[in-house]
Amino acid sequence: MITDNSDENRIIQRSLSSPSENHIEENENPVILTPIITPTAYDWESDKRRSKPLDDGTMSFFWRAHTITCLVIAMSYLFYVAILEQSSEDSTYNTKRGLLACAGFFLVFGMTQTPDGVFVRPHPALWRLVLCFSVLYEIVLIYILFQTVDDARQLLKTIDPSLGVPLPDKDYGGTCRIYDWENPEDPFHYFKDKMDVFVLSHFFGWWLKTLIVRDYWLCMVTSIGFEILEYSLEHQLPNFSECWWDHWILDALICNGGGIYVGMKTCEYLKMKPYNWRGMWKIATVRGKIMRVLGQFTPHDWLEFDWRPTASIKRWLAMLLITCFLLLVELGTFYLKFILWIPPPHFLCLIRLTFFLLAGGVAMREVFEYLDNRECKKFGRQSWVLTAIIITEVLIVLKFDWQTVTKPLPFHIILVWIAIAFGIVLWTIYHFWFKRLILWGQRKNGKAMKKYE
Repeated sequence: MITDNSDENRIIQRSLSSPSENHIEENENPVILTPIITPTAYDWESDKRRSKPLDDGTMSFFWRAHTITCLVIAMSYLFYVAILEQSSEDSTYNTKRGLLACAGFFLVFGMTQTPDGVFVRPHPALWRLVLCFSVLYEIVLIYILFQTVDDARQLLKTIDPSLGVPLPDKDYGGTCRIYDWENPEDPFHYFKDKMDVFVLSHFFGWWLKTLIVRDYWLCMVTSIGFEILEYSLEHQLPNFSECWWDHWILDALICNGGGIYVGMKTCEYLKMKPYNWRGMWKIATVRGKIMRVLGQFTPHDWLEFDWRPTASIKRWLAMLLITCFLLLVELGTFYLKFILWIPPPHFLCLIRLTFFLLAGGVAMREVFEYLDNRECKKFGRQSWVLTAIIITEVLIVLKFDWQTVTKPLPFHIILVWIAIAFGIVLWTIYHFWFKRLILWGQRKNGKAMKKYE
């Protein structure tokens, strides 16, 4: 016997329905309550549509991954080594070449097979290569972390035999005179001694870092914060010892401030610049084709970072954490050179700085989307690996030279940092709790007065 349970099912569904659904059924004109959603700083859907590489049929070969071609080239090299090349009896030489071949194969695989990132210019393969190089660098750092400091220095010596030698520390402090009356032949010799290639590197470094961060106040806070760190840690690293005018006039004001100003002007230009890309073979003139090729090395589009650090407690804590990581990258440059005996002009330092500029640009873009885009629920790949790299570098410094990094701070420096931390905590409590409590009380009193009137 088959019974009709439709009435019973309707009763069950009605009992399980929400109060709002019952309200809609019982009233002819239901009131629809829409939640208030805080708008994001950027239209992420339009950004996804606009950020796709232009391929109108004239540049298909350029945008293709060429997976088969890369595989054939890689296997051809291995075939040459295995069959045609004469074997070497030098085990050290063979070890170096084998490790380089392993690293090269990993980079080729990543460049052709990993997913595209957030950047597309000059080619997505470049940013896939940066991501895989990040993973490779983190693997090397983890290996170094498991060694002793002497073994780590000898490992670098296999890369360059000139390494592994203690470095003479250059003290930029000492006499802070700009003009020496006692030396009329060369009265500016103190000033000239402090002027080196790192003055220009400060300026260009902050110009490029501003293009990554894209926020004036975050750059200024990081710049001033690092100068305070140099004051605080000059008893650990003699390289941090500088004259007052070197700290605040030459570095903070002229080099860092000038680089930040030029960087923000560059950001404004890139924001206002029209991005109307065409296929190169559809451009009639030779000059237009050349400009199109050069334009391939400029951004595909430009996203302005509106960090809004005071919008929520999550944003505020995230900005504090980003500032700390930026300062750790700066400190890691000096501590790693000091501990591993790497001269500042060495190509390893240049490679590391270039890597952090490329990977940092992608990571900062991913972090901004993670904070601002409600649809983004996962931390970006490049930002994930870069965070691990920064933490691993800090751990290497702590393990290899614990005696230096634990030298006690001078008492006046301790007072300064206690005041800074206390001020940040007080401002956070005031802005995110006390200030809102005052506004809530004012609104409540205003409603009470209107009701009384």
